[in-house]
Formats: sequence, structure tokens, C-alpha cells
Amino acid sequence: MKTNDILSDEITKRDEGPLKYLKDIRSFNLEGERGFKLEFYFAENPYFKNTVLTKVYHMAEDDDPILEKATGTKIEWYPGKNVTQKVLQKKPKKGAKNQKPVTKIEDCESFFNFFDPPKVPEDDEDLDEEAAEHLQGLMEQDYDIGSTIKDKIIPHAVSWFTGEALQGEEFEEGEDEAVEDDEDEEDDDEEDDEDDDDEEEDDDESEEHKGSKKPAFKSKPKKPSVQAKGEQPPECKQQ
Repeated sequence: MKTNDILSDEITKRDEGPLKYLKDIRSFNLEGERGFKLEFYFAENPYFKNTVLTKVYHMAEDDDPILEKATGTKIEWYPGKNVTQKVLQKKPKKGAKNQKPVTKIEDCESFFNFFDPPKVPEDDEDLDEEAAEHLQGLMEQDYDIGSTIKDKIIPHAVSWFTGEALQGEEFEEGEDEAVEDDEDEEDDDEEDDEDDDDEEEDDDESEEHKGSKKPAFKSKPKKPSVQAKGEQPPECKQQ
């Protein structure tokens, strides 16, 4: 998985230990509802008790595939082996009655946070606009990881392991960039012609029309969701 650009950003050095025990990944369509499930099969290991970790994406019953929520397995970490947390010990201040080090646990970046996805509140009123946008971004990132595993990693696991799949993606990106460069040049020529026409029209406009546009207001934040489009990154969509 480390050879894929999207997944490599999620995997830290702390994750490498438990990921060595990953044997297989499988995907399944959900029965009776829209969505899919990912199952990660692990050999017995010194990090956690689970042998199967599951991630489920529940899609809304809509014309467009919209992610409603995601759920994951609670990992049963062995003591001192939780790679999603780090233990910090702080020395007490001088003169403090208790001179024992203070132990503090902090969350840290880890691929295994993937199994603890963003929680969507039941009540829309619990989110202000800023919080809704932040949650929307987390949901998009989470779905992007899940869909990458389902649509790219699982069908071409051997190619990703050998690096062949990475070379193929780089080739496709190079072709896309070349096409975009050609299109940009054509667009620039057309924009230059349009700008000349616009300048002539602007000279004829009266002063009373200048600055007369109405200000735009953002609507009240709504419960975030993610629209899924095959292998494409999910698009933000409000319900």
C-alpha cells in the first residue's frame, strides 16, 4: 500500500510494525442497502487481538451515490502497543509536592485511525458552518482512502506490490498533463480575444451600473455528506 500516493501519506513508521502482519484485503457490496465493506485480515500479532478489521461505507438511497456515514472495527490493542497514541512523560515543576513524572496520552497520526472514521451527528444544529466544512473535508478524505483500496489496490494488488501499477499511473498522469497544456494554450488565445471585446463594451457602460452587484451570503450549514463518483474523488454535496 505504501507505493500508492494516497495511502502512503496515511502510513507512518509506527504503522509498519502491525502492517507486516496484514495478509489480505477483501471488498464486498452490502446486502439490502447501498455501500461496500472492506475487510483486512491479519495474522496473529503482538499489537492487537483482532484478526479481522472491518470498514463499512453506508451510502444514501439516492439517485446519486452519496456517502451517509462510515463505521469501523474497534481495535483491541494490547497494552503499550496502540500505534494511534503516544505516551508522554512530563517532569513535574520545581517545588511541586508530587515529584513523580506526569503521564499524558496524545493521539497521533496513523493508518489505523482509518478504522475510527469521522462521526456525523444526528442533529444538524450541532454543527456550525466552520465545523460542518471541517467534517466534510474529513469525510471526503476518508472516502478517498476507502475507494482507493476498493477500486485500485484490491484488483491490482500484485502490480502495486511490484511497483508496476505506480509506473502505469505516472504514465497516465503525464498524458493528462500534456493534453491540459494544449487546452490551456487554446483557452489563453480565446480569452485574449474575449478580453478585447469586453474592454470595448465596458467603455460604453454608464457609471451608475458600476459596483452594483449584490453581496452573496452563505447558507446555513447542513449535515455533511459525500457524493461518490466511481474512482473519482468524492464531491462535496449538501443534503
